[in-house]
Amino acid sequence: MKTENFVKGTVTAVSSFFTSILGVLAVPIGLMVLSNLIDYGTGLMACKFRNENISSYKSIRGIMKKVCMWLLVAVGAIIDVLLKYASETIGIALPFTFLVACIVAIWIICNEIISILENIKDMEVELPVFLEKLTQNIKSQVEELGEQRQGNIDTKNREGE
Repeated sequence: MKTENFVKGTVTAVSSFFTSILGVLAVPIGLMVLSNLIDYGTGLMACKFRNENISSYKSIRGIMKKVCMWLLVAVGAIIDVLLKYASETIGIALPFTFLVACIVAIWIICNEIISILENIKDMEVELPVFLEKLTQNIKSQVEELGEQRQGNIDTKNREGE
């Protein structure tokens, strides 16, 4: 019982810590890291079915790609901070925080899910047809949302000139 309570307390403390630091980004970043790990694992498993060798070079290259994905979210967060600063400077209150970073994270998660499904398919596991279509649909909606938000920001910038 003591071990169970210790584990619960530790998980609660760690998740509270990350939530307090990341705020609204905690869930998308957590899901992104989880999907990165699953994609990496399924990619390693699929190598045998693709008649590919697992090499340290490929593994390190894959890990570097995942780290760069995290950096893309950081770039999105930097853009969000700049947008907030600029809008507050000119007296406009934005109704969102970390919108760009969340959109980037969701887009990355969709790409990772697509990659996971491809890896699983390469292992000759039958997939439900709707799963790929659903993921593609979510990805395209996120891309459209990002384009719409960019258009709204461009329009507001032109109106403010």
